[in-house]
Amino acid sequence: MPKVSHQGNYRPALERMLRIHELLKNKEYPNCTGIAKEFELSSRTVARDIDFMRERLRLPMEWDGQKNGYYYSRPVNKFPQLPMSQAETFALLVAHKAIAQYRGTPFQKPLEAAFRRLTGQLDQSVRFSLGSLDTVLSFRPFAPDDADLKVFEVLTKALMERRVLKLLYRNRGMLTARTREVHPYHLTCAANHWYLLALDPEENAIKTFSVSRMEKTELATERFKIVKAFDPNGYLEGSLSIYNGDPDGDYEIVVELDAWAADEIRGRKLHFKHEVTKMPRGMMSLRLRLHSLEEIELWLMSFGTHATVIRPRALRERLRKAGEALAQKYAAPATSAEAD
Repeated sequence: MPKVSHQGNYRPALERMLRIHELLKNKEYPNCTGIAKEFELSSRTVARDIDFMRERLRLPMEWDGQKNGYYYSRPVNKFPQLPMSQAETFALLVAHKAIAQYRGTPFQKPLEAAFRRLTGQLDQSVRFSLGSLDTVLSFRPFAPDDADLKVFEVLTKALMERRVLKLLYRNRGMLTARTREVHPYHLTCAANHWYLLALDPEENAIKTFSVSRMEKTELATERFKIVKAFDPNGYLEGSLSIYNGDPDGDYEIVVELDAWAADEIRGRKLHFKHEVTKMPRGMMSLRLRLHSLEEIELWLMSFGTHATVIRPRALRERLRKAGEALAQKYAAPATSAEAD
């Protein structure tokens, strides 16, 4: 029995049908045997493709016994749009809604143009379905960045051309900014905020820069080379979201969540590697490893008394001190400057 090539068998049916359509338009009278030989498939598989084209796509394919092949009985200007399932239509709408995440960046216009080009080829029924679903699906990101288009244009050019970037940058909590020169490696959106991952030559270390705190950006004439491959996922593996902290830091985080807090994280991917264990009364145990405690401290404070840190002791101590400071802060009535 002849061995069938797996590579040919893997080539999608759409590719085969487009090839059949091309041969039909050129009046080359294709048949199952010839197509099967070209794609290294069985004649039965090609016959199913032809049946689909005739019955589902309503293409005017007829058989010519004398020429031993199929032909179009009337002109066909273009290959028809393949029918889309409800799931595929919904996925397309999700993609459209997700474009909103890039509003105000250089990616917005090309993404919207690509979506219009894609949906422009859909038949009327699918476009109607998209319009109907549009009223039942939306994205509501919490406090997304107000993107500065000019800043993004400079950043993307620096990334594409491997150009040194001059920044007037303000560190978090600082009142004044200072000039930095960095080698931009990667642009990422985390928790609805945009960040630049770049090499700081002064410290020979990768640093994270918030785009919203860049007061001025300028391309330098110098170019740089990435000495070794940079993996943003590997770099951020030790962070909860974006703050990497000390790369040599290593904290095993174990938190017990009551039923209310457990419902908040159930089914969500919180970290590259995290373990969740079900506990009695709807509770849940969360375990993960991080390089620093800053992000996890702020995140856990949002749960109030619904989350209990088991370890490390350093995280328990940070939360205890934060709780005491909050109790002291709110013990006295607010002054007139603090009140509404």
